[in-house]
Amino acid sequence: MSDTSNTPVHEEDHTGPIKTPKQLLLAVLYSFVVPIFVIIGLVYYVTSANKPQAGSVNLEQSVTARIQKVGTVEIRDANRPMKTGEQVFQAQCTACHTAGVAGAPKIGDVAAWAPRIKTGYDTLLNSALKGKNAMGAQSGGDFDDFEIARAVVYLANAGGGKFAEPVKPVPVAK
Repeated sequence: MSDTSNTPVHEEDHTGPIKTPKQLLLAVLYSFVVPIFVIIGLVYYVTSANKPQAGSVNLEQSVTARIQKVGTVEIRDANRPMKTGEQVFQAQCTACHTAGVAGAPKIGDVAAWAPRIKTGYDTLLNSALKGKNAMGAQSGGDFDDFEIARAVVYLANAGGGKFAEPVKPVPVAK
């Protein structure tokens, strides 16, 4: 025999706190409205801190920074002693040409420098000043073009070249 009885199921066993459609609508409405007000309150709380406006702390410095020109001019001493090729190499070129980074010929590597030396001093200097492949332009940097020329001669001669040390042109008096 089966245990199926025809006893009615009690409704009170399956009911929840919402008993009418009006209560259901209010519950749905509050479930959307209450979180929105909580979020608005949190945003207001976070943004209500006493923060100084941009530029109000040091007004003169902040205005100067905002109206600063795009470029700057750096004036160097034209009569400063010129660096030697080795000094420029140690300061500017050694990072790549000592380790051979990014295809740079290593200093003293005769096989790597031979095809470059065949192109001539002017081509090597032009490549150094304007940049070539992964090497950026060296002109306009920390060193004068004449100092870069000295470094080119130093590197090329270390790789088997026989270039003469460049001579700084004397400015013509007007």
